[in-house]
Amino acid sequence: MDKLVIEGGIPLRGTIPISGAKNAALPLMAASLLAPGVHRFTNVPRLRDIRTMERLLAHMGAKSEWNHGLTLDTASVGTPEAPYELVKTMRASVLVLGPLAARYGRAKVSLPGGCAIGARPINLHLRGLEDMGARIELEGGYVLVRCGRLRGTTITFDQVTVTGTENLMMAAALAEGETVLENAAREPEVVDLAEYLTEMGARIEGAGTAVIRIQGVDHLKPGRAHAVIPDRIETGTYLVAAGITGGSLQLTHCRPDHVDAVIRKLLAAGLVVQTGADTIRVEAPADGIRSVDAATWPYPGFPTDMQAQFMALMTLGDGVSVIKEQIFENRFMHVSELKRLGADIRLDGRSAVVRGVPHLSGAPVMATDLRASASLVLAGLAARGRTDVSRIYHLERGYEALDEKLRAVGARIWRERE
Repeated sequence: MDKLVIEGGIPLRGTIPISGAKNAALPLMAASLLAPGVHRFTNVPRLRDIRTMERLLAHMGAKSEWNHGLTLDTASVGTPEAPYELVKTMRASVLVLGPLAARYGRAKVSLPGGCAIGARPINLHLRGLEDMGARIELEGGYVLVRCGRLRGTTITFDQVTVTGTENLMMAAALAEGETVLENAAREPEVVDLAEYLTEMGARIEGAGTAVIRIQGVDHLKPGRAHAVIPDRIETGTYLVAAGITGGSLQLTHCRPDHVDAVIRKLLAAGLVVQTGADTIRVEAPADGIRSVDAATWPYPGFPTDMQAQFMALMTLGDGVSVIKEQIFENRFMHVSELKRLGADIRLDGRSAVVRGVPHLSGAPVMATDLRASASLVLAGLAARGRTDVSRIYHLERGYEALDEKLRAVGARIWRERE
């Protein structure tokens, strides 16, 4: 197993291209199950989670090929099952549930795994499928679904759920009649999925708002080659990297409008940010980082997936910041590791009180989840001395070539065997 070694204290300067969004690519791959044939996706990141979904689709009978993007042929899919061995490492595997139920009338999907950042039950997915006429049983750690053609209905989510919105939107695309999703997730990844489903022949209105209407159709076909949207969390992470190292970066192939909430917080912290159509230039403040409060909210609010990275930045602020985690109840596992680097952080329920320190110092740290890993890398880039980040397989789930991109802008970062 590899670890990342970082010699910190170097201001990052240069250009970083942003990769495609993992959280957009995964539901697009699941959507290919809705229509037999060849589906083509470009700007797909080469990540562990993408490979896991590729293996999961292959288990069902799909064929895949990488050639200027990812091609999936679902004509031979005949096994509507998602086994524990593949699902246990990635929660997004549950996205196959809706498409399998809609196309095959049955599914056997293991209860999902993924990052241990708090309870993320799929009861909203299951309740929605039941409202559409599916019969659901839980047996031996698996969800068993049986149904005829699903029926359109009105589904009101008790809380905003991105994967729940995506799963039921895919299921509704082949249902009989109209399905209305109320309190739906508004994330750009939901919109990207809706756009490809529309290319496939689905009839969807309201994606990107809290109410999505889907008129079911009898069948779907593969859409035209679809480019995955840029990764807004990777974008935000590199914006913070410029600020925390006292550097200046230009990010290309990105969507500035997708990170508006993050940019507003960085501006409040004193960073200089200039946006173009698909570029962002960011410079660290000349007079130091200002401490800023933040609270996570569903999109378009400040993303929970940027909370750990923003906290790393605030460890070097000029005062005290309070960071509230309002999405997941167990997403402060990076705090103890940041404290090993010299951060002054106190937890108070679902809030972290961060008192800025003059500098961080390198130390061995351990990653606990995907975004926590990123925060430790950011802190290591700013710290004096050497930082060893172990268990970086978490990083490989969500950041494409992170160490290579950072080296290209001046970071001293490399891999070693643990």
